[in-house]
Amino acid sequence: MIANTLLNQSDIVKENPGSTEAQICILTQKVASLTSHLKMHNKDYSSQRGLRKILGKRKRLLAYLYRQDTLRYDKLINQLGIRGTRKRSAG
Repeated sequence: MIANTLLNQSDIVKENPGSTEAQICILTQKVASLTSHLKMHNKDYSSQRGLRKILGKRKRLLAYLYRQDTLRYDKLINQLGIRGTRKRSAG
């Protein structure tokens, strides 16, 4: 999954590096890196704080993308394999 995600990320970032999708992809890559680091160094509190900040920024960008264009939002979360931040009503 990680290799597939990296391929998707590089395509999105090359296409338009400043877009919301590209920023979310880069943050997702940082989250994966920090998560693997914290599995080995679980008392690294500075990295834990950095991870929480990155997750918050990614959450805000995902919320913005959801408000602007739900189709792009759905496509991106499916490509990256992450959970969505917004719940849709059934009706």
